[in-house]
Amino acid sequence: MFKILRVDMSSQKIRHEDLPEKYALLGGRGLTSQVIVDEVPPTCEALGDFNKLIIAPGLLSGTRAPSSGRLSIGGKSPLTGGIKEANAGGISSQKLANLHIKAIIIENKPASKENYVLHLSSEGVELKPAADLAGKGTYEVTSICRERYGDKVGVITIGPAGEMLMPSSGITNNDSDGNSSRYAGRGGLGALMGSKGLKAIIIDCSHIFDAPVKDADTFNSAAKKFSKILLDHPVSGQALASYGTNVLMNIINDAGAIPVRNFSGGRFEKADNISGERMAEIARERGGKATHACHPGCVMRCSNVYPMPDGKVCAPIEYETAWGFGANLDIDDLDIIAKLNYICNDVGLDTIDVGCTLGVLMEAEVLSFGDGEAAVKAVEEVEKGTYLGRIIGSGPASAGKIFGVTRVPAVKGQGIPAYDPRACKGNGVTYATSPMGADHTAGYAVTSNMLKVGGYVDPLSNSGQTELSRNLQVATAAIDATGICLFAAFAILDNPEGLPAVVDMINAQYGIKLTTDDVTALGQQILTVEKEFNKQAGLTAADDRLPEFFKNEELKPHNTKFDIEDEKLDDVINFN
Repeated sequence: MFKILRVDMSSQKIRHEDLPEKYALLGGRGLTSQVIVDEVPPTCEALGDFNKLIIAPGLLSGTRAPSSGRLSIGGKSPLTGGIKEANAGGISSQKLANLHIKAIIIENKPASKENYVLHLSSEGVELKPAADLAGKGTYEVTSICRERYGDKVGVITIGPAGEMLMPSSGITNNDSDGNSSRYAGRGGLGALMGSKGLKAIIIDCSHIFDAPVKDADTFNSAAKKFSKILLDHPVSGQALASYGTNVLMNIINDAGAIPVRNFSGGRFEKADNISGERMAEIARERGGKATHACHPGCVMRCSNVYPMPDGKVCAPIEYETAWGFGANLDIDDLDIIAKLNYICNDVGLDTIDVGCTLGVLMEAEVLSFGDGEAAVKAVEEVEKGTYLGRIIGSGPASAGKIFGVTRVPAVKGQGIPAYDPRACKGNGVTYATSPMGADHTAGYAVTSNMLKVGGYVDPLSNSGQTELSRNLQVATAAIDATGICLFAAFAILDNPEGLPAVVDMINAQYGIKLTTDDVTALGQQILTVEKEFNKQAGLTAADDRLPEFFKNEELKPHNTKFDIEDEKLDDVINFN
């Protein structure tokens, strides 16, 4: 019943293809990565004719599986030069699954530089010229598309940064309220979409939970059980539901692991001013929402709606963004952080990479630490396409080379997120070894290093970190294939009935008999093919390393360095 939708931007031919048997039990990241391996030459130019953009809902997306609406987007990364999958919440994944689309494959490039919109509905698929949308921000594009096609549509779109092919540009889609801020932000996939001449994809489907399920009774029982597991957990059911992901601000700061002033310290004395608790307080005072579901069926509700003084709304402000524009830049004003976040959402840039890039620019004294207004003016240059704007849109590694800065927090060109690897060493291993580049979500060792979920591994020790990262990378790859939100991992790691409940839902939906061992094998398979793609693309062990300043400079207050041996890093993604 599920089909592959293939769109050739050169010939403008669109066709539905029968699903190959080898893809039948793949979804999300598992499917995007496998299609890339099967169809994209590893050494191709990321913005050239031979790269492809793959968009895939998860295995459980479109059903009533709790918190299962994540959308995976993949391709060869214009930023890292390797394989890339970035995923996001929003309503598009569920709608695609309810149109029985297993994946969209966008290939080749149009002969002209004209922009197009791809419109999908139960009545068919159409590629339409969209010159009137060229150069517009994601908020305006989403608003226009909802006016034209109805306020229930999902809108996947890029901003001006993607159109200008900036390596840190992302792809967004909207939530149920129409907020265009659910980003597959990392790796420059917005530039890949822009290179294909595709401005937006409209998923015109009124259904959310009608994806086919073979054994509805068993499925509903497992879904109900899994929902209770999520809601009963103190992180997924309480902390995230009270203050969103920014509940981590004070936790990571107290642990001495929050990168401050371009990774030169581990504690931010003004963390309370930009914490999740303070953010929730301001949001409520202004009529916003301290918690919010990014897609229907999400029971954790870790998003938020933050009204800004100018009347606009930023939804959401995540912890990593509050850090990147806050502690990392020595800024403690949530309104400035929200404005920077909003601009990035609208122009179509990854907030982590922009935060890291601004830190490098402050290190270079192009900007000054603590000067929020100057940071806002600098990011506003992106939409104009000025030299400074293009530097900001190109990521921290490019900015470091241009301005001669050596403290550049990036792996494979991608900015390192909000957990310093010298004080959270498991995350450091993930940053170094993930095929995706520096990405906290690829193997979130904070769970065990900081939150003591699924056991405890001392974050300052160099013992046990590679095993921790390896196991979490395997689990994450498998979760990304299901469409379930990564934050479900907190409950899955702590509750022995969590993973079996997920397996029961998959088995009931597809009429199969997977085991928990099969899910582990799926995660290993995904990582193995991703690593092999990177190897064939020319990435080597030298690319699986942190910047040397993490080994040379001690991080206060613990006075620690990243001291995991290279030999251990080389063995992380090795399942022989």
